[in-house]
Amino acid sequence: MKNKPKQIAAIICIALLVLLYVATLVVSILDFPGSDRLFGACIIATIGLPILLWIFIWVYGRYTNKSTIAETFPDEEDA
Repeated sequence: MKNKPKQIAAIICIALLVLLYVATLVVSILDFPGSDRLFGACIIATIGLPILLWIFIWVYGRYTNKSTIAETFPDEEDA
């Protein structure tokens, strides 16, 4: 129960990534006006979403003063 917010964020991120992969595939197959920009946006979002999740986990760990997997050296004490 203690990692509930992080687990919910990770599950949402996984679902969004799957939807982005499907959207990227559909946009790459179909040819309509603006599909090139939409394809680029899907690719950028595919890269940016995990980065935003990592930032969320890091900020959550800092806010709650807990060690998370997003820290560079989680075993060391802050100097």
